Amino acid sequence: MIKEKIFNKLIRDNIPQILKNRKVRFTAHILSGNDFLKELNNKLDEEINEYLQAKNKTEALEELADILEVIKTILRELNISYDELEEIRLKKLNINGGFSKKIFLEKICENK
Repeated sequence: MIKEKIFNKLIRDNIPQILKNRKVRFTAHILSGNDFLKELNNKLDEEINEYLQAKNKTEALEELADILEVIKTILRELNISYDELEEIRLKKLNINGGFSKKIFLEKICENK
């Protein structure tokens, strides 16, 4: 009896060769355009959830590396350089600050 496991998700470039080397039968296809961007967004969500479930520093670091790889791929797909992203990050850091002070806003009370 053949056991099938459905994935329906974007995978890293070397996974097909790894599966072939292990003599695992699989089906896959190449994405493009909006389909690729949609699946990159799904992959980003998946990697963020895996990061949130990390049980230790090593697992957290692995998942953060995956998140960064997905972000870099999204940037390439949108024709945005990593330097452009970094420039915007630094502008926002300069204007609004970062998160190093660990400030948690509870509420704002406005006069009407």
